[in-house]
Amino acid sequence: MKKAVITTGGKQYIVSEGEILKVELLKEPGNSVSFEALMVLDGDNVQIGTPLVPKIKVTAEVLEADVQADKVTAIRYKAKKRVHKVRGHRQHQTILKISKIA
Repeated sequence: MKKAVITTGGKQYIVSEGEILKVELLKEPGNSVSFEALMVLDGDNVQIGTPLVPKIKVTAEVLEADVQADKVTAIRYKAKKRVHKVRGHRQHQTILKISKIA
């Protein structure tokens, strides 16, 4: 099984063909996107890029463009002072299906 390491949104992901992946919101995604590979694993054959592996592209089709993740709640509290603050955040995400590593 062929696997690759890609980077998007400041994070790195290990992906394989047919995998569904949630990444940070992509600007202007269209129907498909492509990524450069940092590393490719194909059985015993390992190619490591400096910084990218030449001639390797990972293509993915966009399943949903703008989805919000679950809410993360941050609480700030000071004991015995009647001070508390609750703040919530929902990150915007793009859902991708990896179609081809070539």
